Amino acid sequence: MQLSESIYGKTPEGQAVRQFTLSNNQGITVKLISFGALITELQTPDRNGKPDEITLGFDRLEDYLVNFPHFGCTVGRVANRINGGTFTLNGKTCRIPQNDHGRHSLHGGRKGFHKFVWDAAGRQQADSVEVEFSRVSPDGEEGFPGNLSVKTTYSLNRQNELAIRYTATTDQPTPVNLTNHAYFNLAGKGDILGHQLLIEADQYTPVNADLIPTGELAGVAGTPLDFTHSHAIGEKISLIPGTPGGYDNNYVIRRQGPGRVRAARVHEPVSGRVMEIFATQPGIQFYSGNFLDGTIAGRKGLAYQKHAGFCLETQHFPDSVNQPRFPSIILQPGQTYRHETVHRFPVAG
Repeated sequence: MQLSESIYGKTPEGQAVRQFTLSNNQGITVKLISFGALITELQTPDRNGKPDEITLGFDRLEDYLVNFPHFGCTVGRVANRINGGTFTLNGKTCRIPQNDHGRHSLHGGRKGFHKFVWDAAGRQQADSVEVEFSRVSPDGEEGFPGNLSVKTTYSLNRQNELAIRYTATTDQPTPVNLTNHAYFNLAGKGDILGHQLLIEADQYTPVNADLIPTGELAGVAGTPLDFTHSHAIGEKISLIPGTPGGYDNNYVIRRQGPGRVRAARVHEPVSGRVMEIFATQPGIQFYSGNFLDGTIAGRKGLAYQKHAGFCLETQHFPDSVNQPRFPSIILQPGQTYRHETVHRFPVAG
């Protein structure tokens, strides 16, 4: 196991952004930066042992400093959408910037957690290497109440597992829903429509035209959203209505009780790469890169076209603060928010 550190760049305000490289002897390399506590690179081997990049991202800090589609970042204080950018907590109305089409809040508002430089510390463990990112989100930041102390820890082990652990504490009741927003492409190039996807979910949360949940839970059986049996992402994608078209849906992870369970499995048949995702959260958002349109130039100037990557974001359900039937995301003083996601990278023959 190896861990190294370097300076990735500086923000316009002069803050140094640190980069950490984690690697094992199985051919997996993960690069992380303290801006946005995000993944800039993730390389895994194919069936022939050849490593390749499997996430979307940039070569330079400058590209992360502008409005980018959340490549690889830690999302908070509340991931996904809040209807109207408002919610009521203990009788008080909280207003979050409406950065989603000017009507709703998305991924923490205009300046979510992905736009801050975090404190960081790397550690070498007996069987793993890890980096802990931390920051304090002050009371009133983007309209959220309470001083929230947050930690996001990435850990790579010898078993080809990349674990992401989140913890948070607060001094006032406040909503918390943290996730990672990596875009994956296990082929390392092209689109993701041929990837074989399995999602361990019999239900999803239906949404309106603005992707705001209706508050219902509906079965996936008989719909294009059914991934209870593995099939190609592109097999039924044309049946999903709306513009620009494609998947952007929250699934209710099948589970018998609390704890970590498998939420999804993805297999790219040409390379043989496999990614399994295990999570402690109740939901997982599957997004098929619908809004990528070739206008964003990523690594080596490559233009990311529609469906160039997919996201599988483990989370609480969207708009949970306004949906009393959904599991609560309100963190109370004296409690500790805990959430873990594990990405496992076996290879199929």
